[in-house]
Amino acid sequence: MAGNTETVAGYITAEIGVEAVDVGDVSGDDVAGFDGLIVGAPTWHTGADTERSGTAWDEFIYGDLTSLDLKGKKVAIFGLGDSAGYSDNFCDAMDELAECFKKQGADIVGSVDAGDYEYEESKSVAGGKFVGLACDEDNEPDKSEERVKSWIAQIKGEGMPL
Repeated sequence: MAGNTETVAGYITAEIGVEAVDVGDVSGDDVAGFDGLIVGAPTWHTGADTERSGTAWDEFIYGDLTSLDLKGKKVAIFGLGDSAGYSDNFCDAMDELAECFKKQGADIVGSVDAGDYEYEESKSVAGGKFVGLACDEDNEPDKSEERVKSWIAQIKGEGMPL
């Protein structure tokens, strides 16, 4: 809605040399055909347990995704949030994506230490780590590009086929 997810997707695509695709423009078969997936979504600040992105992901992960066999496929997740305005559910949608992809057999890679972030609560944190790369273009846009570079190196080391 604000374009922040697209901005960070742009940093990622520039780093790895691929083109970003909106999930609303692909089918389940398209997704299943990729060797690995880097997926990103914002968090819609509802505090709900489902449909937290407010994007086409909400339909895809409870629709097309549920019929896919993604056993062993590497999936890395990045999320956008506002750590000041919505500090109590910062980047929650990453957790929802991770859980839905795991149900289809995917191997989630790219967890990030949550210690470098200021927020109150996030469903996407377990054991002191975000399930993926959290970015805050509203309050910390100056950190996103460096976070992306480090994260890309990390997920390559975790077997992401880039």
